[in-house]
Amino acid sequence: MPFPPCHPSLDHALAGRGYETPTPVQSAVLGQEAAGRDLLVSAQTGSGKTVAFGLAAAPTLLGEAERFDKADAPLALVIAPTRELALQVATELTWLYAETGARVVTCVGGMDARKEARTLNFGAHIVVGTPGRLRDHIERGNLDLTAIRAVVLDEADEMLDMGFKEDLEFILETTPAERRTLMFSATLAREIVTLARTYQRDALRIDATSKDTPHGDIEYRAMRIAPTDMERAVVNVLRYFESPGAIVFCNTREAVNHLHAALRERGFSVVGLSGELSQRERSDALQALRDGHARVCVATDVAARGLDLPDLGLVIHAQTPINQAGLLHRSGRTGRAGKKGVSVLLVSYARRRKVERMLAEARLDAVWSGPPSAEEIREKDRARLLDGLTAVEQFSDEETALARDLLARRPAEEIAALLIRARKAGMPEPEEVYDDERMKRDQVRTKDEPFIDFARDADCDWFRINLGREKNADPKWLLPLICRLGHVTKRDIGAIRIFERDTKFEITRSAVERFTQAIQAPAEDGVKIEPTVAPAPRERTAPPRGNRPPFKMRRDDKPEGDRKPFKPRDGGGEDRPWSKKPRRDDGPARADGDKPWSKGPRGPKPDGDKPWAKKAPGPKAAGDKPWVKKAGPNKGKPKFKAKKQG
Repeated sequence: MPFPPCHPSLDHALAGRGYETPTPVQSAVLGQEAAGRDLLVSAQTGSGKTVAFGLAAAPTLLGEAERFDKADAPLALVIAPTRELALQVATELTWLYAETGARVVTCVGGMDARKEARTLNFGAHIVVGTPGRLRDHIERGNLDLTAIRAVVLDEADEMLDMGFKEDLEFILETTPAERRTLMFSATLAREIVTLARTYQRDALRIDATSKDTPHGDIEYRAMRIAPTDMERAVVNVLRYFESPGAIVFCNTREAVNHLHAALRERGFSVVGLSGELSQRERSDALQALRDGHARVCVATDVAARGLDLPDLGLVIHAQTPINQAGLLHRSGRTGRAGKKGVSVLLVSYARRRKVERMLAEARLDAVWSGPPSAEEIREKDRARLLDGLTAVEQFSDEETALARDLLARRPAEEIAALLIRARKAGMPEPEEVYDDERMKRDQVRTKDEPFIDFARDADCDWFRINLGREKNADPKWLLPLICRLGHVTKRDIGAIRIFERDTKFEITRSAVERFTQAIQAPAEDGVKIEPTVAPAPRERTAPPRGNRPPFKMRRDDKPEGDRKPFKPRDGGGEDRPWSKKPRRDDGPARADGDKPWSKGPRGPKPDGDKPWAKKAPGPKAAGDKPWVKKAGPNKGKPKFKAKKQG
């Protein structure tokens, strides 16, 4: 189905860009029912929304004229959530309206506001900007919206999520009431519908999303990885697919910086993109991707919406998206304009349930597997090299003459080997990654293979790794780490003994040579493995269960030597100052609060056992005490002996 006629100048621009068949959202906004009306459109990311609202607004802006008049007050206002999306929209509208003489101006945060103000003073037909910067120009009197005929809200749901509701309401209230409002959103949440009812008139609701089938041009894959293998898995996925353009998503700026440095160290042409970069740095990063100077972009979700990068065939979710919308918008950077793309989720064991639930809610069918192994990547490289070197090409006479000179000097096999080496020089080396399913397949014993019992077989060597209890060492992640660093499987590892500062483990003699060669490589993150001696056997702190009594023995059942001798109290209780009363069942009931014992008789105390004596009866002065201190043997003597002089 060809494009319906819209405007001669815009039709020529579409034909020059190779647009032949409209997308569903473009067909919907160009229909007879949508002509001249406010639109509330929900469409999937990458569905051609920018061209759609550019074509839909053309009759309102141009009318019957073929070109715009001299630029004065803006006629159209396009609001986008992010700087990158606003700049991209401006670029799309520039080529779409090129033959109409339209002047497109951008007003985005991070750019020179004074330069933007001067540009607005010269006049504009279409203004594209972010909510905060547009409101700032309106309040300063730099942006006059009295002549606005059409307002476009692109990614309206994202702007509300980012807290731009007040700015949007301020901008819409500043524009004329008779304007035409086109609102585009990936989802029509309650806040979007409320905003549409307030600022739109008799809006036509268009749903161009496919609710039953996912994006047909995107292939989803979920790969199980160990928690410590994220970097290595990203390297192997990039090497396995070898896409001309790829974007790797992380959740934080710190993760972006770390992964960007790791990939650059391994030899990838990579750029970073996050909110902490200046607008110039972000623009340079995107331009490097468009020009082909960089092949990989590591970014936060700031790049998840609106960015349209050519030849972006691969999206890697290095860290799990926050929600279903994040997954769809990230993945929507690939598979655009009818091109195929792959979206790969790297899923650690702890997050598998969350990812499965997220995929089910989004109605996406993902193929689960482990990360590509180094052997699979090398096999892919071999096939790619053979296909690339044997492709039919036309050579110039100079190149043919040089080839004859080379063949005269060196054999053809050596020249081919040099060519292969030159091609492989720019390929980063694949990484050794752990895959639990692959390990399980490798551990299946054949019928004739002997079973190794590590508890009884002493044909093993001991090694130590400098990770112990003080670093929360646990066999769940130590075992994959040892397998990956030593190029062995779980069947080659025997007993594991975790100590305070290190861990000792057994390796079978058949794998010791391979393991020793593998651990000679430089240590990563300070991890070091070296041979050691067998640890001392553990001392048993309790007798074996077979010698323990099944229950607590009574005193009469204990052996004669284990009994404690009973020592009766001498004196029959006469030395106690109290006597026991008869029990309740032996006599009359006691009164409430009565104690089961009575105090013994108070006997006379011998004289002289007190250090004071009562005074004789008689009148006493004020403050006089009724007792006097007795004279002791030290009465009148100094407390300390005087030191001898000299």
